[in-house]
Amino acid sequence: MSELRVLLVDDHAMMRAGFRTILSLEPDITVVGEAATGAEAVTAAERLRPDVICMDVQMPDMDGLEATRLLTADPRSEAAILIVTTFDRDDYLFAALSAGASGFLLKNAGPEELVSAVRIVGAGDALLAPEVTRRVIERFTAQAAGGAASGVPTTPDATAITPARARAVEPLVLTEPLTDRESEVLALVAEALSNAEIAARLYIGEATVKTHVSNVLQKLGARDRVQAVVLAHRHGLA
Repeated sequence: MSELRVLLVDDHAMMRAGFRTILSLEPDITVVGEAATGAEAVTAAERLRPDVICMDVQMPDMDGLEATRLLTADPRSEAAILIVTTFDRDDYLFAALSAGASGFLLKNAGPEELVSAVRIVGAGDALLAPEVTRRVIERFTAQAAGGAASGVPTTPDATAITPARARAVEPLVLTEPLTDRESEVLALVAEALSNAEIAARLYIGEATVKTHVSNVLQKLGARDRVQAVVLAHRHGLA
């Protein structure tokens, strides 16, 4: 991608100004707009069609999690959403991923981490460290096991990996079987490796990895890499 169009969403003007200053220094990133509430973010995203939205959580009018849910549910929106928050809380993490966010970054991260995060989610990767991926899988597995043990589905809550996101419907029906190479790529995605890291591990080009990941998502019926990871672990594919 030659240019990443970014929308900044935060109720603090100084925070938005800081993010704009950092990102505007990068030749491949353009800040196309700002919003101070979740409701403003939804309207601005419809108008500006950004590639990446840096989304705060706690905001007046509509919080970032609800805005994320609305945006990811809109088939016209192709923006990857990067949650940027002050709070390292599991409930925010799981609610953000459940809502469809592609990444989760704390505001105490350095400028280079913000730039890297925008590029990662803009490239279609998920910004999840291995330990975060494990937390997601453990949470989802515990919920699934609890429902199975009781004989009834678990009650969804604000932090659950929802059926809409996990697509945890038995049995898993693939549109086509995964090839051996696609299975390899899925296993590495489940280890939270980036496309570049997968390319290095398999000795193939990064463009080839992107093609394999795209094919895997399509065959799994997954919206993004996070959902693919949940499905892979849920159904023993990784």
